[in-house]
Amino acid sequence: MSAPFLAKWFDTLDGGSPDDILDMIAPDFRFSIVFGTGGEAARDFAGGREAMEGYLRQREKGVLTHHVLSSSTVGSDELVLGQARRGGKFESTFVAAARLDDSGRVVGLMIGRSPEFDIEA
Repeated sequence: MSAPFLAKWFDTLDGGSPDDILDMIAPDFRFSIVFGTGGEAARDFAGGREAMEGYLRQREKGVLTHHVLSSSTVGSDELVLGQARRGGKFESTFVAAARLDDSGRVVGLMIGRSPEFDIEA
């Protein structure tokens, strides 16, 4: 895995304690998760720590799993392409980009997902 931070991030989200990702964020953390639900519908969750806490509260837990298909790291930036699966079946393709600080915590995170495009099809 050439994006170890994002691998741990998604493993944590998929595990029994998804709120543990809050320990992985820097004090000045900012993010945007553009969550496509099909057609022209999408929701953009964005902000800082408080907004991430809100995102985690509304999120289905233990339902989706993230499967990284390819990844890379350039300097302090990590990038991944993957699939979210429900019960092992395709739900969406996602891309994620994270910028890490000197202590290895995430400062900036951008995730986009769409159920309209299956990268593996």
